[in-house]
Amino acid sequence: MANKIQEYLNKGAVVLDVRTLAEWNEGHSEGAKHIVLNTIPENVEDIKSWNKPVIAVCRSGGRSGQATDFLQGHGVDIINGGPWGNVDQYL
Repeated sequence: MANKIQEYLNKGAVVLDVRTLAEWNEGHSEGAKHIVLNTIPENVEDIKSWNKPVIAVCRSGGRSGQATDFLQGHGVDIINGGPWGNVDQYL
């Protein structure tokens, strides 16, 4: 997974944090975008408009996995980065 995360960051990927606002406020990756998981469907077009690969993150990898599956089904180039700290160490 580390190689894939680094590969996506090298391609200019956007980090998408799908945790709750309370979790986000406790800490997040610098430069990450915050869209809570249950609002992803209404934000698909915004996410697509970034025209960049995406790395989804959350607390443990479960919610980011759901976001990844959903967004892949809508044509977004996205991987599940798992816990946000996994990606944060590469930024």
